[in-house]
Amino acid sequence: MTINKKLKRFLIVLSILIIAFFTYVEIANLNSKNMTYRQKILKAIYPAFMWFTKLTGTNATELSGAKEPPVSFYNQKATLNNGDTLDFASLKGKKVLLVNTASNCGYTNQYDDLQKLSEEYKGKLVVLGFPANDFKEQEKGTDTAIAEFCKINFGVTFPLMQKSSVIKSPQQNFVFQWLTDSTKNGWNNKEPIWNFSKYLVDEKGILINYFDPSVSPSGEAVKQAIEKQ
Repeated sequence: MTINKKLKRFLIVLSILIIAFFTYVEIANLNSKNMTYRQKILKAIYPAFMWFTKLTGTNATELSGAKEPPVSFYNQKATLNNGDTLDFASLKGKKVLLVNTASNCGYTNQYDDLQKLSEEYKGKLVVLGFPANDFKEQEKGTDTAIAEFCKINFGVTFPLMQKSSVIKSPQQNFVFQWLTDSTKNGWNNKEPIWNFSKYLVDEKGILINYFDPSVSPSGEAVKQAIEKQ
């Protein structure tokens, strides 16, 4: 077979694969609205992305601890997406999963997992989303745009906070200052390594778990931590 024939066959196969991929992206996003094509691709490849990170152990750290915090979790407050204040004292008696989120990330489809988690454990768990633009500027939207994106594409009803910074810096969100400082929470100094890092606080306001982004909200590790008495 001549080189030209081999090249022609290669180009035909490549074209078929490209067409098949973009067809799959469109099918996977039939119910998506106001998404950029990047966001559509990220949503479509999320299952494969999570499989790969699990296979390679990328961003899959899990930490646990249970020390009485020197500073009470229930002293914290946060500003909601609509400008209202959420007083954490209102969260007593429930587990709280706090997650830094973004709309243009490989992990963005975890919004769907987090929503399902909040519904599955309604009355027992409160999920709080903290949109942040700290990692590769993957959350450039306004608070209004973020809320709309989450609602129409993932059905998010759990509370979203105003966009802020979650990594250690003078601008770090006060809640994440508590979550990432052992002198405040009792044991953990680990800050978010990427979007969708997760912190779980128990019914008594004690930080008990940290999960890296590749640890799925719908996975056994997170559910077992939520169900633990």
